[in-house]
Amino acid sequence: MSKICIIGGGISGLSIALEKKFEGHSINLFESSDKVGGVVKTEKKNGFLLDYGPNTLNVRLKKTKYLLQKYDAWDSCLEANPNSNKRMIIRGEKIINLPHDGFTFLTSPFLSVRGKLRLLIEPLLPRSKNTDTETVASFIKRRMGQEVLDYAANPFLAGIYAASPESLILNQAFPAISEMETKYRSIILGLKKSRNRDNNPNLSKSKLVSFKNGMEELAQKLALKLENEIKFETLVKKVESVSNKWRITTQKTNGNYSTLEFDEVYSTIPSHKIDSIEWKNIHQNHRIRDLCCATHHPLALAFLGFNKKDISHPLDGFGFLVPEVEQMKILGTLFSSTLFPGRAPKDQVLLTTFIGGERNPNLAKQKDSEILSIAKEELTKLLGISGHPTLETVKKWSEAIPLPDGKISLCKKAALELSKVNKGLHFAGSYLSGVSLPNCLDPLQYKN
Repeated sequence: MSKICIIGGGISGLSIALEKKFEGHSINLFESSDKVGGVVKTEKKNGFLLDYGPNTLNVRLKKTKYLLQKYDAWDSCLEANPNSNKRMIIRGEKIINLPHDGFTFLTSPFLSVRGKLRLLIEPLLPRSKNTDTETVASFIKRRMGQEVLDYAANPFLAGIYAASPESLILNQAFPAISEMETKYRSIILGLKKSRNRDNNPNLSKSKLVSFKNGMEELAQKLALKLENEIKFETLVKKVESVSNKWRITTQKTNGNYSTLEFDEVYSTIPSHKIDSIEWKNIHQNHRIRDLCCATHHPLALAFLGFNKKDISHPLDGFGFLVPEVEQMKILGTLFSSTLFPGRAPKDQVLLTTFIGGERNPNLAKQKDSEILSIAKEELTKLLGISGHPTLETVKKWSEAIPLPDGKISLCKKAALELSKVNKGLHFAGSYLSGVSLPNCLDPLQYKN
């Protein structure tokens, strides 16, 4: 049995701690704040339930469901409203439903006839010989055309990463798609064939879920099995290699310092916080700097509540995303109270709007009043809003989502090299494994 130190109480840190505890090891998890979850935060305000980080968990993989069951979180999952299957984008200053089958693909105005014909020839195109550094934008344009890039990939990536497809590297952001082209030549053919393979890792039907008390409830459920192992309000100040052990120096919020020794250390804190720790007697110590280089852009979330009768749009879907070519200031909006019950008081609705990211980083740094004004102005036109908000609040992330761009491979190489030359030292987190919650529940898979 090893004595293991986990730095950081986000979903990645909690998942590693649980896995190691189940293996029989002794665990100490150090969390600098007074609660677990990291960016997975939920707050109740004036009868509204606000998710400041992830709003949903897409259970597509069999392994994700298995882990939720293992950690006693599956039975309390709240499945999304069936209307959430309806996704929308903005085109020509109007909300357009995205197609969900062959018939709606032919009839939907989200692509022109020319754009649809260009997409349909994708199975006939040759595979690329070198995709190691190809951007998502280059890949989509090459295989599916400019219109799909503008009205599908661009808003989709704004919704996931608050970033542009020109900045993201395909085999880092979507390695499965990169591998699909290599194996099957065509993405359309590859998707069809992969569904039918015997070792398909996907569930027969994916589920979009949350929890009654918001996404933070997931972190709380994971923490229940680590009640005695979590040390709250404890900042790790130094990690030092000493005689085949790891000496950890911590500081409590009251100023008291402590020193403990461990056999292994797992750092799961964000890339931009790694240099807040002093790393001493580490082989290849200069590679620590490479772990800190992940790209983050600022992002603001504008939460607006309205009386349902004051909005003419039925809000009958997941929400909408805004392609960059539409030249709007918002990135998109979730119909939060449509997705799950309990997000707004009776006869009211909750809208969650994203502003900033790579597209408009300076907007995310504006005063809250300016951010709310932008959201209200653009939503009023799109949704037909006639009344005044019943809730107005903003959550800002100065360093929001780590991007799988050209720098992330350097982070991964540094993490693997440091683990290789320093026995018992490990790095994990969303900047390495990917930002989706399923990846954070299985944070060490990036090594495979």
